[in-house]
Amino acid sequence: MNKFLIIDGLNLVRRIYAAIPDENDMDSLTERVSVACTKLLRIHHPTHVAIVWDGDEISWRKQLYPDYKKGRKPMPEPLAAGLPALQEHLKSVQIQSIYAAAEADDVIATLAMKTAKAQQGEAVIVSTDKGFSQLNHPRISQWDHFNQQYLNIAELEQKLGVDRSQFLDLMALAGDSGNKIPGIAGIGPKSAAELLRTFRTLAALFSSLPNLGAKQAKKLAEGRDMARLSYKLAQLQIDLPLNINLKDFRVNGPANTPQLD
Repeated sequence: MNKFLIIDGLNLVRRIYAAIPDENDMDSLTERVSVACTKLLRIHHPTHVAIVWDGDEISWRKQLYPDYKKGRKPMPEPLAAGLPALQEHLKSVQIQSIYAAAEADDVIATLAMKTAKAQQGEAVIVSTDKGFSQLNHPRISQWDHFNQQYLNIAELEQKLGVDRSQFLDLMALAGDSGNKIPGIAGIGPKSAAELLRTFRTLAALFSSLPNLGAKQAKKLAEGRDMARLSYKLAQLQIDLPLNINLKDFRVNGPANTPQLD
């Protein structure tokens, strides 16, 4: 069975870079990232591995909602200048790169889902981004390298107050401040969770507005379109055309493995 280790490139590298005392010390960054990747290979024993990078194109989310991820700090100039050399070094130690046109998230989600569905494959996503938790498949897991543990879905459900199947509905209502996904004005995470525990889905909630208090019903009615937009912004795409051959990402050399469309 194929086991694909999929590393969220900038999620890993930017956190390692932030811990380096000298922001211009790319040699130290390269060494630390290499050690991290070696450890990931040793822990997970994958048959395939790839590191996925964000691209420079404007994402479809930004086109749909210009304030998406607004205010995020740009990549530090020394890191931007040093990335190509880092990527070449990783290639020399069999960590091949995949370059997304815009955001890496959708490429990672698509690769994970296609792997899980192809010949009973398994995908391990290396990232601290909780957005990947929406990929509800028994053969997709998420590894937090910095805490050295798998994402615990039960703990996340308890923290958010909703079931995994409701994560996207929760973000549609309450938004996501980290990505500047707006949600509905005046609806916070706690009230959104309470509504979803009662009505279970967005569709059931919006069809039940007459049963709510006038003030809350008004907020929801006025924010319905924004909730739909927020849901779309938060939802990962899992069907992008990849056109890659798995043999190019096999650990310790090529093998007869299929192509992922």
